[in-house]
Amino acid sequence: MRFELTRDYLEALKSSIQQEDKKLIKELTANLHAVDIADIFDEIDIEEARLVYIHLDKELASDVLVELEEDVRERFLSYLSGEEIATVFINNMDSDDAADIIGELPEKKQDEVLSHIKDVEQAGDIVDLLSYHEDTAGGLMAKELIAVNENLNVTACLEEIRKQAEEVNEIFFVYVTDDDSMLTGILPLKQLLISNGKSKIANICDKGVISVKTDADSEEVAQVMEKYDLVALPVVDSIGRLKGRITIDDVVDVIKEEAEKDYQMISGISSDVEASDSVIQLTRARIPWLLIGLAGGVFGAMIIGIFENDLGKFPEIALFIPLIAAMAGNVGIQSSSIIVQGLANNSLGLDSTSQKLFKELSVALLNGIICSGILFLFNMFFLDSFALTLTVSTSLIAVIIFASLFGTFVPLALERFKIDPALATGPFITTTNDVIGMFIYFGIGKLFFGF
Repeated sequence: MRFELTRDYLEALKSSIQQEDKKLIKELTANLHAVDIADIFDEIDIEEARLVYIHLDKELASDVLVELEEDVRERFLSYLSGEEIATVFINNMDSDDAADIIGELPEKKQDEVLSHIKDVEQAGDIVDLLSYHEDTAGGLMAKELIAVNENLNVTACLEEIRKQAEEVNEIFFVYVTDDDSMLTGILPLKQLLISNGKSKIANICDKGVISVKTDADSEEVAQVMEKYDLVALPVVDSIGRLKGRITIDDVVDVIKEEAEKDYQMISGISSDVEASDSVIQLTRARIPWLLIGLAGGVFGAMIIGIFENDLGKFPEIALFIPLIAAMAGNVGIQSSSIIVQGLANNSLGLDSTSQKLFKELSVALLNGIICSGILFLFNMFFLDSFALTLTVSTSLIAVIIFASLFGTFVPLALERFKIDPALATGPFITTTNDVIGMFIYFGIGKLFFGF
């Protein structure tokens, strides 16, 4: 049954903690998933969380620690010694989760935790993983996997799997290597079960194994797993030796983090922040793009100032300034969002930049004709000035075309220079298109009104 966190439940749990009622604490947390307990810890203070932790099974406590939000986990771990972290949590974690947790600690505390890990092989695996950047395949992978030599037969392979399975929570594939630990294939469990006991593994494994190198970007990993519908992906070094595996749960986290980061960039937030962050942190993340928007507004005001005398003679032109600016910003956001989405999921195909721009030009032209046609008919009925009608309709087509091309070109250019194209979908596109849109509007107005 799915657990639902309610205020009544929290009050009951806090009451049992205050009364140090161990039996009730265990009853309230019995049979809960690690994620549910992590959600509870987000709502109680650190001291209360520590008292609950004491009564959790060690393996469950480790799973809960992994599921906690980073800021909550950081505060919680600050209350514990390096020895407590190593013995209570790290010893019960997979290597990738353990490396992630230790990597968040100060360097001095990292060394302290590693020194208290009794299993030297586990400590070595964690140190290896810490050497990789967190946003690469090496930083995502876990060392726990099952690998067998290609020269074994099925019977010997099954015996080897039994030995290795004690260290692996989930078995998706059996990886096949040669005498030099080079990845040569994968062995689906079904194929292993239906094969003759004397069959050689090299003869029944799938040689068409898909893998990534340790330095592959995390986004590339997610794209590979999505494209080939993989639940686990082997990771090899630069010469093809098997180093670890990445499972689907790790990739889901990557996709979620990337989506959150891109959404924040689109919204004009320059760094990764949470609603629970301090006022200073939130301000620091928001202010850069707000200043860019402010600068754009100043430039817009300066453009209006350039045409101030002309606006005095033909004040009706000012009526459509908001419309032109709004359409320019909206069209630019639409174009850039489509391109950024295509770049993110590799759905743009092999078209060149010029082909993409031509396609967007065609779409912009059609949209411009439709919108300006509707506006032309509206103004013909409700405005007395034919010059203004022509100015607004012509300007709208020109602005839509420019905004579409600009919104397409900028993310493509950023991608070429290895800059996150999501930067192009936020206030930068909107502000730039607003300013240039007004300049186009006044320029065309000057032609039709003759000022």
